[in-house]
Amino acid sequence: MKKIFLTTAAVLISASAASAADLAARPYTKAPVYAPPAAVYNWTGFYIGGHVGGAFGGDNNIAAPGFTGNGNDGVFMGGVQVGYDTQFAPNWVFGLEANYSFLDTNGDPFVNRGLGSVTGRLGYTWGGPALLYVKGGYAWADTRNTGGFGGGTFSDTHIGRDGYTVGAGLEYLFTQNWSGKIEYQYYDFGHTTAIFTDAAGVPTAVGFRNDEHTIKVGLNYRFNWGAPVGPHAPGY
Repeated sequence: MKKIFLTTAAVLISASAASAADLAARPYTKAPVYAPPAAVYNWTGFYIGGHVGGAFGGDNNIAAPGFTGNGNDGVFMGGVQVGYDTQFAPNWVFGLEANYSFLDTNGDPFVNRGLGSVTGRLGYTWGGPALLYVKGGYAWADTRNTGGFGGGTFSDTHIGRDGYTVGAGLEYLFTQNWSGKIEYQYYDFGHTTAIFTDAAGVPTAVGFRNDEHTIKVGLNYRFNWGAPVGPHAPGY
């Protein structure tokens, strides 16, 4: 019995030594460093936002001789925008946007009171959070040229005027839901004519060019309906 016990113990000791030798012989490998998935910036979806900036009348916005008001000094503007973008191919973005801006006229009868537009927008992104774009389409202006000047008054039967607009801008995704932009937009409404009646009651047709240059900064909230499933931009 003693011999059997000693033999069994010897076999167990030999097996343990062999296992220890195998463990010592195994090479040490370091675990791979975790790399988070690359952020995906997607522009597809509806958005709504607001903007502020300035509007400046074109250099050729000169009224008839004797009238100095032409809106060239610049006025404050602020408004809202709403739109939809879709990203394709895979760095291009196409969208539609409607916006309206209220202008501070400072009592000047030759300054547009409001500017609106419905435009298409085509942009390019390099896969990151920035989008460079151009836009263009239909424009509308509230150009009720009414008020007093030099003892006389203006009257204009046109409540608004149609025209066109073009522009360009840069938009940046801070998170997948919030973006900011800076944008230049040009509005052209052709030639405007208003009737000026002086203090003696004599009417005179006053004509001038009606166009505007605008610079604005804006902030958009993006709903991201239709965005792909997968890794998202930081802060999503």
